[in-house]
Amino acid sequence: MVRSRRGIFGTPAFLSGCAALALTLALSGCGGRDTYQAAPKSDRDTSANKDGGVLSGSNLFTGDARKGGSEGSIAVNAFLWRASLDTIGFLPLASADPFGGVIITDWYSPPETPTERFKVNVYIIGRQLRADGVKVSVFRQQTDTAGAWKDANVAPEVSAEFENAVLSQARELRLRAVAQNN
Repeated sequence: MVRSRRGIFGTPAFLSGCAALALTLALSGCGGRDTYQAAPKSDRDTSANKDGGVLSGSNLFTGDARKGGSEGSIAVNAFLWRASLDTIGFLPLASADPFGGVIITDWYSPPETPTERFKVNVYIIGRQLRADGVKVSVFRQQTDTAGAWKDANVAPEVSAEFENAVLSQARELRLRAVAQNN
């Protein structure tokens, strides 16, 4: 019988045990019960949020409370953003950028019509809740006789209906936010 020169130190069990021990030691230094203590509230510097600071009175989703939610930490109107997501909620999202105001869905085939599919792109323009603050593009494809997807026409009214639905939902969200603040 020929023995390895490495002995026990070269076995996979020993190496995995060493790795587990090293990981345990590394993680044990990461924290404890009293490692972090917040400063008392009286010692905290809140001057940055007084009188027009960067985040004074603002909220990521409702915007600046003093300005009716029209401006916030995201670059577009928060009510239009939330309403857009709610309106196209039945479609799978491919991408959503709250800072650029772009929502792109993936293709969706309704169960009742598996030979056609839809895709929606929503563009939120600006920080005000205005009728021209949202642009919706709807794309449609149908399968041909070979089973390949081919672009199909979409009536212009479809995009307008999406835009109107988003605007209606955004107005409702804003009215609810105003009612909660009063």
